[in-house]
Amino acid sequence: MALYIGVMSGTSLDGIDIAIVDFKQNKTKVVSTETFPFDPDLRNELYKLITKGTSNLNQLGQLDMALGYSYSKAINNLLLNAGLNASDITAIGCHGQTIYHAPNAQFPFSMQIGNAHVIAEKTGIDTIADFRQRDVILGGQGAPLVPAFHQDMFHSDTENRVIVNIGGIANI
Repeated sequence: MALYIGVMSGTSLDGIDIAIVDFKQNKTKVVSTETFPFDPDLRNELYKLITKGTSNLNQLGQLDMALGYSYSKAINNLLLNAGLNASDITAIGCHGQTIYHAPNAQFPFSMQIGNAHVIAEKTGIDTIADFRQRDVILGGQGAPLVPAFHQDMFHSDTENRVIVNIGGIANI
């Protein structure tokens, strides 16, 4: 098995979505998934930051760390619920919580928080993060993994398919 964990929390702040996926022999198999609710205080602080767009550096740093701890707790709970150990997992991919997205700015960027170092230390699993920025720099919208995932999961040699992804609103 080649087990990986994917972690995301969208702009709706409806929870932390986590999936354990087995990528073996060019086949993708979902092993376990779960959505964990945000701590209400953390959710409220994230909501204020995202909607008002202002913060001081201390608040931003505190939220970055708190979210890293929250992601870690959720990951460890999913591992427990799935009957798996950290040693069973190859790596974690976590893009973090988007707090500001400006792909059309003079200097395009997308900013996420959710400290990956906290995740790696508190789970004991190598963690890959901050993969939106490069896609934005290359002219994308900051979702570099979505097209590859859709191709892998939904391709068909016998029929045409269309996947519609409208971000924080809906995925059809």
